[in-house]
Amino acid sequence: MGRKDRERFQRLQECNPDYVGYRGLDTVTVTQVPPPQTETVVCSMCNRKRNVASDSLSGDVSTFVCLRCQEDAACA
Repeated sequence: MGRKDRERFQRLQECNPDYVGYRGLDTVTVTQVPPPQTETVVCSMCNRKRNVASDSLSGDVSTFVCLRCQEDAACA
């Protein structure tokens, strides 16, 4: 490693202490993102079952309206 490369590495490491240096084009760091928890809910308008993220549901699932029915209602 040349002097300029070492100086650049030191500058990058000062800005970001977690920087470990270039590891090549084939090195890929992948972080696992857990899939969202889903719940099967029946749409109150079209009576179709939909898998919906649990955190996006309101308290009363009997009044759930799917995105397609919401879009249809907005266009009408």
